[in-house]
Amino acid sequence: MATLGLQILFESGRELLIKAQPERDPVKEKWMIGIMVSVTLVKFVLMLYCRRFQNEIVKAYAQDHFFDVITNSIGLGTAVLAIKFYWWIDPLGAILIALYTMGNWANTVMDNVWALIGKTAPPEYLAKLTYLIWNHHEEIRHIETVRAYTFGSQYFVEVHIVLPQDMTLPQSHNIGQTLEDKLEQLPEVERAFVHVDFDTIHPPEHKPKGTPSSSP
Repeated sequence: MATLGLQILFESGRELLIKAQPERDPVKEKWMIGIMVSVTLVKFVLMLYCRRFQNEIVKAYAQDHFFDVITNSIGLGTAVLAIKFYWWIDPLGAILIALYTMGNWANTVMDNVWALIGKTAPPEYLAKLTYLIWNHHEEIRHIETVRAYTFGSQYFVEVHIVLPQDMTLPQSHNIGQTLEDKLEQLPEVERAFVHVDFDTIHPPEHKPKGTPSSSP
């Protein structure tokens, strides 16, 4: 999209510099206006329809339709003004569309980059998870770790909890499993992983790569 925007910028700038006025054909102009009005109306209706859903994919369609409505409206408006008044309004409108396209998609790219690199959840969301975990079961003695990081538009959650040492395996498994299920019911959570410990005095479960082993 950035390449397309740059190409439009260069071509529109060239037309302004050499004053390349387009040939006028009233029949083609009427067809152009009719087609652009029809497409813009269809895109507007699709945008309203897609905004009714909470699915992230459908929301992306709504954003795409909104982008088309804006660019088509600017293109149609500047084309009509160029026909009625001054020819240079049309390439000027193309420059505005190009700048809007580049800015809009740059923001989209940045948003998706942050989602794909595993950005940690904000502190208030981690606090919400911690509160939910602590009140999940009365036998939870300690919350060792709560992590949440982006996975697409949602979060992966990692939790380490401490249960009584004398608790049976079925009991501890049930507490961990029900906690996973509860966390995954949150709309922002894609997947939850709960690890159960019996004390807080132990080395980390996952060592950084390159760390020498303590075993002989």
